[in-house]
Amino acid sequence: MRHVPKARCVVHPRGAPHMIDPERLVAGTIAVYGAERTREMYGEIVPIDAARVVVANDGDVFELHGRSLRTLHTEGHARHHYVLHDAQSRGVFTGDSFGISYRELDTAHGEFIFPTTTPASFDPDEAHKSVDRIMACEPRHLYLTHYSRVEDLERLAADMHAGIDAFVELALAHKNDADRAAAIRVAMEDHLLTRVFEHGFAGDREAARAVLEIDIVLNSQGLVAWLERLEKNDG
Repeated sequence: MRHVPKARCVVHPRGAPHMIDPERLVAGTIAVYGAERTREMYGEIVPIDAARVVVANDGDVFELHGRSLRTLHTEGHARHHYVLHDAQSRGVFTGDSFGISYRELDTAHGEFIFPTTTPASFDPDEAHKSVDRIMACEPRHLYLTHYSRVEDLERLAADMHAGIDAFVELALAHKNDADRAAAIRVAMEDHLLTRVFEHGFAGDREAARAVLEIDIVLNSQGLVAWLERLEKNDG
């Protein structure tokens, strides 16, 4: 068990270089959101002193005020991703590895969830493994970065697996389109809105789209990036 000194930054090994020298991280963020939006959301992103960075290896346990948190590498959403398992509360802090769930889309059927495939290193096989690894902790609750606590985990895990497969299918269906980025975005919107209304959302299409708009854009961009990596590897 490792004790993390105050004001240290705990990161996945792949994330450490980006914390110490954030130039590539900033460039990637600007590529997604644009320079103006990046400044609005994050301000100035400054380097972290290497002496303050603690690399979290898979399975490391850190103590935080008497609570033990175990790090689990879950690299499906991004290669630098890990989650924190709190065995005492039977909770997992999932980051983006267990998708996105907006409270505005909750219905009598429970929470609505879908994967996030934002640029630039989505890996569908690893994404499935990430969901399974989180569920192997036998959690009672999951704490999603976007947004908050979710329950009914067996159903949500099944939805995540189905969602990953659906995203892969729609990306491959449009990989040879003249403007595949636009085609994937349209298909992503149709897929998510169809699922929302099947889940019992009571608002209209524009209300649902307003909630999901940024994810439609980012997920589509991530799938395009995934196709480009496939083509590069095949070449």
